[in-house]
Amino acid sequence: MSNDAQTLGERYIAVQESEDFGALRRTFRGFVFPVTAFFLAWYFLYVLLSMFAPGFMGTKIVGNINIGLVMGLGQFVTTFAITIAYVRWAGRVFDPAAASLAATVGEHGTPEVDG
Repeated sequence: MSNDAQTLGERYIAVQESEDFGALRRTFRGFVFPVTAFFLAWYFLYVLLSMFAPGFMGTKIVGNINIGLVMGLGQFVTTFAITIAYVRWAGRVFDPAAASLAATVGEHGTPEVDG
């Protein structure tokens, strides 16, 4: 391994072990894990109700529209809402912090970081 590659590897390890990178990871996990847990709970509620409460899911709301259909369509709405929320959050909170960290790494003229 050349000295440049070894130095580059050492720098990346140093970044990974840095407090800034740890804070960035905690920030990401602080958003993603709760949202993922919420969506999985909502999804499994829908699946379990479909399996074990077909009478409830078949309850008509208006015309032929029933609770199961509304909850099924709600899955799509929830997916888009989570995507929109993530994009806004990332642009406001996560991306600036990641860009700052990348700039710190790129200060040394790293071609892999600088593009």
